[in-house]
Amino acid sequence: MTLLFQIECFRWLLRHFGGDYFYKQTQLVLPTREFFPSIVNSDELAAQMTFEQVKQLAGLKNWPVKLQAQTPDPELKIAPTLSIKYPNSSPLGTFSVTANQEAIITYNPKILADPEQMVATFAHELAHYLTASTQEPPPGGWANWEFATDLCATFLGFGIFQANAAFKLKQYSTIDASGWQTSSGGYLSQAEHSYALALFLKLKAIPLENALSHCSTNVKGFLKQAFKELEKNHALIDELKQVKYEGLKLIMQNNKTAKTNYDLSISLSTTLVPEQTIDLHAETLDESDATYAFNPNNIPEFGITHFTPYKTN
Repeated sequence: MTLLFQIECFRWLLRHFGGDYFYKQTQLVLPTREFFPSIVNSDELAAQMTFEQVKQLAGLKNWPVKLQAQTPDPELKIAPTLSIKYPNSSPLGTFSVTANQEAIITYNPKILADPEQMVATFAHELAHYLTASTQEPPPGGWANWEFATDLCATFLGFGIFQANAAFKLKQYSTIDASGWQTSSGGYLSQAEHSYALALFLKLKAIPLENALSHCSTNVKGFLKQAFKELEKNHALIDELKQVKYEGLKLIMQNNKTAKTNYDLSISLSTTLVPEQTIDLHAETLDESDATYAFNPNNIPEFGITHFTPYKTN
């Protein structure tokens, strides 16, 4: 994926999901108790509480969506010295919309053992939910949706989680074996995620040091390099800051013009009224007058129900 695509994708994200909310309220989310304060005593509760916290931090607190656990992957180790080499494993997460217009996000139970991966997965799937609401496809068309979704998760503040989770090398040790194992998630490399994170930091005027201490060794190197390159290109950042926020399209009831908050209690619909545009970041006048215009129907490849896995290798 080229840097030009990332820049154009940020321009697309700023146009539809930027505005005052992005510049004044979106935070750089860190893996700390300040952002994830909950202490739980069960895996199911850990997933639900983390998911709700990610929703809130993403500005999607009141967007209706059901969280479901997938069927666990089969055990790969069938004997002390015998393992399945190429199993068919489930994706880390999926986003779909049912025929009844119910949004559903699923997760692979194995991410419960890796809180950083869990946050990255939930942020990615929620980014699917958000970006599916715009009529304009991402740069290059809907074939690039997964890449744009990864970038959107960083745009929502979860760049550190996305970059760290893109590649992991871990040592393991059991009673009869030891060694190293790798894992990855998402569609972009650590270098690509790091460049996106650098763009986010520059647009938000967040010091590099605020992120570095929470990054893996590889990401630190990539991020420093990307930040240094952007330091030399003030014109690019200034240009992106000038992108006009257009908002999303919503259906209006009773022919009223209402402005609504990004964090809106919404109901799903499949019919758009293009001429009525609502600023999702503006003050709410009357939330009851607005119906969310969810538009996966406008994406021919997916239709009314679509399935978008968060890739795992």
